[in-house]
Amino acid sequence: MAKLPFNNDIKTLRFLSGEMTQGDLGDKVGVTRQTIAAIEQGKYSPSLEVAFRIARVFGKSVDAIFHWQDE
Repeated sequence: MAKLPFNNDIKTLRFLSGEMTQGDLGDKVGVTRQTIAAIEQGKYSPSLEVAFRIARVFGKSVDAIFHWQDE
């Protein structure tokens, strides 16, 4: 599977939020720990709904977390 054309700051934001675990974030967002891990690693593209839920957990906008990589 090819790497997605964007990256994210989820791992950093989790660390800065009291070292929140992937499982904790998954519980808050309504997905599994494995889904959060795959999103962080760029192996899975979250739905728009999940992206907004992640952003809401951290009090940020979606584009403050997910960054498009120009070719």
